[in-house]
Amino acid sequence: MGLLSSILGNAGVVAPDKIETDYAQLLAEGETIEVGFAVFRDTFIFTDKRLIIVDVQGMTGKKIEYLSIPYSKITKFSIETSGRFDLDAELKIWIGSDPSPIQKKFNKKVNIYDLQKVLAQFTLG
Repeated sequence: MGLLSSILGNAGVVAPDKIETDYAQLLAEGETIEVGFAVFRDTFIFTDKRLIIVDVQGMTGKKIEYLSIPYSKITKFSIETSGRFDLDAELKIWIGSDPSPIQKKFNKKVNIYDLQKVLAQFTLG
């Protein structure tokens, strides 16, 4: 995995062994974690089978949503880079025929291009 190993040095990227320790209970038998991205309090986990979005909610962070998206159900995605006055980048992912995308904002610690490359590798491959 040349691409995945090359991005592991970037800020915002979480090593697969750290994610496996924290989220092993989410994995199916034989499923392996490829790479993960920490985004504020949320985490994007790319496995060999799906994308898992861990959405920490509320002030205390006790409520957590785990959204599992098989790569085959992602119909399109887009990135919007941060601008001069807008410091956040944005990712949009469309699932199936739903006209409303899942949207997430990223600070400058996450290289949105690396996230897009990983998403492209799994959805287009």
